[in-house]
Amino acid sequence: MPRVKRGTHRRASRKKTLHQASGYFLTKSKLYRAAQEAVERGLKFAYVGRKNKKREFRALWIVRINAACREAGISYSQFVHGLKAAGLELNRKVLADVALHDDAAFLQLVNSAKTALEKA
Repeated sequence: MPRVKRGTHRRASRKKTLHQASGYFLTKSKLYRAAQEAVERGLKFAYVGRKNKKREFRALWIVRINAACREAGISYSQFVHGLKAAGLELNRKVLADVALHDDAAFLQLVNSAKTALEKA
């Protein structure tokens, strides 16, 4: 089997890791082994954080929609059920934006949800 020295590849890999660790405290930004552990840990937290971000934004949208629904005199669950019965498929991100910026349009959505609930 041929001998593999890995000179430039090893250097590039280590340089990449140390570059990712720049700004870390003390040896975590200077020494390769400590930097590698810190970078792997940071990447793990970043992966989890990207999932949590979606969860937190969905919760925020639901809170905003619920607040606007309560002002219009309907509960959040009844509103969402009414929209489905009316055949209006808007996601929570859009509904929250409409509730926040356009009261008249949101009231129209509430009225259409109410009429769909009365028919059902």
